[in-house]
Parts: sequence; C-alpha cells; structure tokens
Amino acid sequence: MSNKLHLVMGGRVKDPRGIDFEDLSQIDLVGVFGDFASAEEAWRSKAQSTVDDAEMKYVIVHLHRLLEPHLSDDEKN
Repeated sequence: MSNKLHLVMGGRVKDPRGIDFEDLSQIDLVGVFGDFASAEEAWRSKAQSTVDDAEMKYVIVHLHRLLEPHLSDDEKN
C-alpha cells in the first residue's frame, strides 16, 4: 500500500468553531507528510505558534482518504 499522505495547512477562519477560511489565497501550506505522527508534529508546532490568535486555525487533511476512497476504514488507517 502507498504512504498515507497527510496535508497540514492553516489560515485565518471566519468563525473559530469552523474551518471556513477567510482568504484561500493566504492559506499557509505547511507540507505533505507520509505518516500521521509527522503531520501531527508539524500541526502542533504551527497551532502552538498561533495559540493567542483565535481566528488562526491549522488542520490535518487525510489526503490518502481522498485519493483512495474505495478502501475500507481498516485499510485507510
């Protein structure tokens, strides 16, 4: 099976409770990682650096789930 790709990205959101980004041209693309642990480390670093700004949000996107939607949940994890 291929690597389980994870994208870490963030930016200013319209509402801190959601993920509706204000300006897609200003998204911070942190990187693509081949395992969740590496992605989580990058996410945590970015999220902690903006902890005082409630409108900044970083997320981990499970790219492997988007690229291979036919796989079962067991195969995706």
